[in-house]
This record gives sequence, structure tokens and C-alpha cells, in this order.
Amino acid sequence: MDEEIREVTVTDMPEDNSAETGNSERVGNIKISVEVVATIAGVATTACDGVYAMAGSLAGDIAERFGARKKSPNKGVKVDMNETSAALDLYIIVKYGVRIPELAWEVQEAVKNSVESMTGLTVDKVNIHIEGVSFEEDEPEAEAQPEEEQE
Repeated sequence: MDEEIREVTVTDMPEDNSAETGNSERVGNIKISVEVVATIAGVATTACDGVYAMAGSLAGDIAERFGARKKSPNKGVKVDMNETSAALDLYIIVKYGVRIPELAWEVQEAVKNSVESMTGLTVDKVNIHIEGVSFEEDEPEAEAQPEEEQE
């Protein structure tokens, strides 16, 4: 069984960086963990209009509700990385009424652009898994505010 890669060392240095530092020698290595890539992907996914939430495991959701575990921005994201690239699987819950193919394309583009621009890794695949549909509507602002006492 292959050993799971928990972090990757970025070896490519941007071309314009050598002009800023005055030399082309690398000072050290940059290591990016799987959790960092998953967090970037999770944030990019939830920023897309039409995504209700990221889907997690049943045990994780129960622990979150009872305060045993904090909400995780990398919930619902699985990352497979090698030294130069990453493949991501996203498990999402969509809002009722959205066009799923269009939303999936938007999420794929947003995640690919975010991960590549922030880490320098090449994103090979972004697989979208629709785990559910939410029928809940956002609370109107009048209901979200506490009611004033009437005299």
C-alpha cells in the first residue's frame, strides 16, 4: 500500500522572485500540508453562490453540534497530492433550485484557480460529489433580529 503524502515541498520558484531578491539561489524549502490545500479548496467552494454547505461525516457533524469539535474549513474535502500536483474530491450540499451542472463548473474553476494561485501546485482534477439538497431558505432579516417587547 502506498504511503499517504501529508505535505509536499514546492520546488519551483517564480521567475520574478529572483529579480526581487537579487539572486536566483533558493534560501530554503516550502512545505505545504494536505490540510492547507483542503482549507483553500473548502473556502473557495463555500464562496460559490448555490453551495449550501460542505458535507461531512455523520460522526463529525454530531461532534460539531455538541461542541466537541470546531467547524473545520476543510470539511468535505479530500486531497490526493504528489510532488507537483493535486487531485481534489469535494462533497457538497447544494441549495434547492440551482442548476447543478453550472454550479459544479463554477466550483471546479474557483477551486482550481485558488489552489494553483496560492500553492503553485497544478490541479489535475476537481471531482464534485453532490451529497444532498437543502430546502432551507435564508432567514429574512426581520426574523433574524430579536423581537422587541411590546408594551
